[in-house]
Amino acid sequence: MERALIILKPDAVQRGLVGPILSRLEQRGLKLQGLKLIQIDEALARRHYAEHEGKGFFAGLVSYITSAPVVVLVVAGKAGTVELIRAMVGATNPAKAAPGTIRGDFGLEIGRNLIHASDSPESGERETAIFFQPAELLTEWVRAADPWIYE
Repeated sequence: MERALIILKPDAVQRGLVGPILSRLEQRGLKLQGLKLIQIDEALARRHYAEHEGKGFFAGLVSYITSAPVVVLVVAGKAGTVELIRAMVGATNPAKAAPGTIRGDFGLEIGRNLIHASDSPESGERETAIFFQPAELLTEWVRAADPWIYE
């Protein structure tokens, strides 16, 4: 199974979009392995966004992601899951995101783009380890719907 970390950012939480976004992920057939509401502190934000340190937008990114609670979750599916999620999320700039994507339907500005999703299976594993302890993940639970989702 391939997994991805998803963060429903402060704007998604503040705007009451957690339920609609989670519904889209579940309805697509993605399997939840972990889910929690947290307040990201500066150290955790810097660790998560370390690849962007030194870039002009880094300070604003850290400031924003720490400004209010977020929902972090881990979802899993067969190979190609990360690519599927990225397609569902849409372009980073919501103004350029296709209708039907999360950002295309709910977002307006690049700085308030609602959601983070891992960009590769490797990032999914790395990011999951940043936000979840192994005991917080339910990786082996059996979902009754799986035979209706996967061949």
